[in-house]
Amino acid sequence: MARAYGGVPAEQRRAQRRAALLEAALTLVGRSGAGRLTVAGLCAEAGLNERYFYESFRTLDDVLLATADVVLGEVTSAIITAVAEAADDPQAKARAAIGAAVGLLADDPRKARLVIVEPLSVPVLAARRAEVADAFVALIVAQAEQFYGAETTLAVGSWGRFAAAHLLGGLSETLTAWVRGELPISRDDLVERNAELFALVAQNVVERGLNAR
Repeated sequence: MARAYGGVPAEQRRAQRRAALLEAALTLVGRSGAGRLTVAGLCAEAGLNERYFYESFRTLDDVLLATADVVLGEVTSAIITAVAEAADDPQAKARAAIGAAVGLLADDPRKARLVIVEPLSVPVLAARRAEVADAFVALIVAQAEQFYGAETTLAVGSWGRFAAAHLLGGLSETLTAWVRGELPISRDDLVERNAELFALVAQNVVERGLNAR
């Protein structure tokens, strides 16, 4: 059994070192990009001996994915909380969800670069982004069903998932352009314009489903 050192159990020390490496990865990717990440540089940033890298990770791809997963988990939690607290109105729900995601990423440019910009050129992050996109589509559909009811969702049929994928793709593209400085609008405008489109498309899809009954 691993013993405690300085009163801190071995498992806790290991978790602390892993957390330090994840924070260091976030900082270095935010500063120079994933392509320049090295084990030596990562450990130096974290203030750890290189042997501790291999205590938690096998490759740099592993640490990139783990760091991205932490950020994406934060985004998901922020969205779910914001939607639950928002007014009972489609555009208010959309505004809350988009605002929570945009706020979290805009407030920490390192996170925005890791999960929005770097996947454009780093295959392992691109693959994770695609997986997460599928999960977010499912989340949008689930939130819509909770808001509009199972009967309406059933009437909408395949249009529901199609619309969710379409809206998420548009949000992803506009958010990417905004983060890269290619879309010169304010954060509030970015959120509001996307929220309005979400609400408009949702209303159109719901009406289509109801009229098809």
